[in-house]
This record gives sequence, structure tokens and C-alpha cells, in this order.
Amino acid sequence: MSFAHGKDAVLSLDDSAGTLRDIKIYLNSVSGLPGARQLSEVTAFGDQGVKSIPALANVQCSIAGHFDATATTGSFTVLNSLRTAANTSTIQYGPAGSTAGLVKMTAEVWMTELTVDATVSDRVPIAASFQIDGVPTVGVFP
Repeated sequence: MSFAHGKDAVLSLDDSAGTLRDIKIYLNSVSGLPGARQLSEVTAFGDQGVKSIPALANVQCSIAGHFDATATTGSFTVLNSLRTAANTSTIQYGPAGSTAGLVKMTAEVWMTELTVDATVSDRVPIAASFQIDGVPTVGVFP
């Protein structure tokens, strides 16, 4: 059995210019991938239990971490460029790292929310939410 630790997770995201940016050093949370399976109920009179068929996928994911406005590569710079993007961006996530053979999840996404909050006594966090366009693919890193 092979277990993984969250400290090894990796996440890359296209910026608005289509360049895949590794932003793992700014993140401390990724959730929602590969997503729940949606089902449509088709139960009819006479059935002894609920019956379902596969439906359209409707997957959202979110990331959170630390604010950094470094030009080109900072978390805020990369994420902010997607708030009004006219095209989807690629997200690539490795929950156990990016070594060859490890699980890699990839999807096209639309940013739905970006928040940068601040309090007087703590770091400035950043969080973003995404709507998956289509269905995430699950494969392995080459």
C-alpha cells in the first residue's frame, strides 16, 4: 500500500497568456478534484429502490494559500490574470507530487472567484474557486 502526504502536492495553472505556472510554493489547500459524480434519478412506479443514470459532470475546485504579487509568477499575479479571462485555463494537480508514475489530474477551468483578505494580526491569504469546463482527466505524470 502506498500512502501520500499533502506536503508533496503540486499544482500548476495556466496564466492568462497560456503559460503553465507552478504555484505550489504559495498554496496550502486544494479541494474538489477529481469531483463528485452527478446522477439523474430514473425511478419509476413498481421499482423497489432508487434507480439512477450517469448525468452531466458539474465539478468545482478551489485552492487557497499565501498572497504574493511577484511579477509573472506570484500567486496573486497568476490568479488575478484569470478573473476576466476570455478562455479557459489548464489546471494540473498532483496530490502526491509530480514524480513519474504518480497520479496527475488535469482539467480546463474558468475562475469563478478570487479573494484576498487581510487582518491586522496575520498573513494575507488568497483563495480561488474554479468551474471545470467538461470533465477532469486522471492519468499519471510521465
